[in-house]
Amino acid sequence: MTSADEAAPALTSGAALLRAPAARATARALAALAVGWLWALTAGLVVWVLVLVSAVLVPALGVGLPLLALSLRGARAFAAAERTRIEVQTGVVVPAPGRPPVGARRWDRLRDAVGDGRAWSAALYAFLLWLTTTVFFALAGALASGSVAGVVLAAAGQDTVVARWSGLPWPAVVVLALVAAAACLWGAAVATQYGSALVVRAARSLLGPSATEVARARALAAEQDAQTAAAEAHTARERAVELTESRSAAVSAADTERRRIERDLHDGAQQRLVALGVELGVARRLADRDPGHAVAALDLAHREVKEALGELRDLVRGIHPAVLSDRGLDAALSALAGRSPVPVRVEVEGDLTPAGTAAQAAAYFVVAEALTNVAKHAGARSAEVRAALVPGPRLRVTVSDDGRGGARATPGSGLEGLRGRVAALDGTFELESPPGAGTRLTVEVPCAS
Repeated sequence: MTSADEAAPALTSGAALLRAPAARATARALAALAVGWLWALTAGLVVWVLVLVSAVLVPALGVGLPLLALSLRGARAFAAAERTRIEVQTGVVVPAPGRPPVGARRWDRLRDAVGDGRAWSAALYAFLLWLTTTVFFALAGALASGSVAGVVLAAAGQDTVVARWSGLPWPAVVVLALVAAAACLWGAAVATQYGSALVVRAARSLLGPSATEVARARALAAEQDAQTAAAEAHTARERAVELTESRSAAVSAADTERRRIERDLHDGAQQRLVALGVELGVARRLADRDPGHAVAALDLAHREVKEALGELRDLVRGIHPAVLSDRGLDAALSALAGRSPVPVRVEVEGDLTPAGTAAQAAAYFVVAEALTNVAKHAGARSAEVRAALVPGPRLRVTVSDDGRGGARATPGSGLEGLRGRVAALDGTFELESPPGAGTRLTVEVPCAS
């Protein structure tokens, strides 16, 4: 937004021009011109006179050099006060320029103060502020006075010298006087706003950062944006690598799981079904001539059926436990704790239903594998399972024990398989297992999964 838009809206649109005499911007601009004129007539006049006189004394006597440095510092202080005044009265923020360099030695400090370009600009601004506010304050006052005179003439000026001098009929004189009064009123409002806009424009040019500072700031901002973009691109590349690795791990885990199911079916249920067929065949052949052996074969076949059903239930539970679908993660974790030979305490905070099916299944298998490891390898006396929803939202599951520790997610291990399963869901896997201090496994998976 330009200074004209902020301090002189009457110059930007016809509607604002029509509203200029009654606009709040005109009142603000008039106050800014009045206060600015008084400020320039006192502090501003002192600043630029001191700078001018001390600059003249430098080649003449030499003693003007310290006075010039002091005067320029005063110009800096005047500029800071003027930026504050403009912000308060017009709402326009003029950024402060950078601080001048400060040398280590006295001569260096004196040289830097005298060579401060922004201080010289502030001294020039002090003179321009006095000149601008004087001209436009006087112009606005003259136009406002003309508007009042026109109204007075129209109201009670029939026998005045002006009316007689014009030689026009009195109604025409009244119309012309009112038109002139309106024109002067609008002219005073526009002149007031324009004068305030010129002051703001001069302040931005002379009291704000220099062109070099602006260019340096833009270059720094561009460099920071480039660094941010590079960092984001690097993060995106790393994320792509992680996703590729997790996808490969998920595919590998799925293939391993498929082979396990095939092996369990072949070595377990399939063999028992084959044995069941054999026993049923034996029972059919012996049914007539040896009923006793036929009944024994049927008993054996019945046992094989029960064993096969048990193995199929265990197999299905390893794919997706029915209790998880029927009663939720809370009950499924309690069931896992109940089957564990190590005493397990389960703590579930709140309702875990919003976590979603995939997230709950991942949490279930993490706990199942972790409790299996606790029973087989940890030598623990007790374990604890915690589950809760955390901001994200994410499902967090923590399994800890008081065993011997030293657990590692080595390639091909169950923990490494869990890491791949969690990574495939864009989750986090954290294993803490210092030797002799127990093991703590923390997994978080997004609920949207």
